[in-house]
Amino acid sequence: MATPSGFIEEFTEFLRKYQVIGLAVAFIIGAAATKLVTATVNDIIMPIIAVIVPGGDWRASVLDIGPMKFMVGDFVGNVIDFVIVALVIFLIVKFIMKGDTSQKV
Repeated sequence: MATPSGFIEEFTEFLRKYQVIGLAVAFIIGAAATKLVTATVNDIIMPIIAVIVPGGDWRASVLDIGPMKFMVGDFVGNVIDFVIVALVIFLIVKFIMKGDTSQKV
């Protein structure tokens, strides 16, 4: 049976080896960044698009084919959110890796 101090050392080694703390921080920052990007898209970009697109609230657009309803507007909005998040992450990684000569991006 392992001693409590052995367990603590093993757990500490696990945290260091797999960089769990860094992963947790990255996850939390990613969640916050996602909220920020979603707010930017909903509050700044979409009102501009709503003026251009006739009918205004295009995120509520539905394509009816028989008994099926496709939420086309919501899907397009989520695609725009994803593209912006991916672009921001790309730019951040590119900026961070700029000083690292061992990696090429």
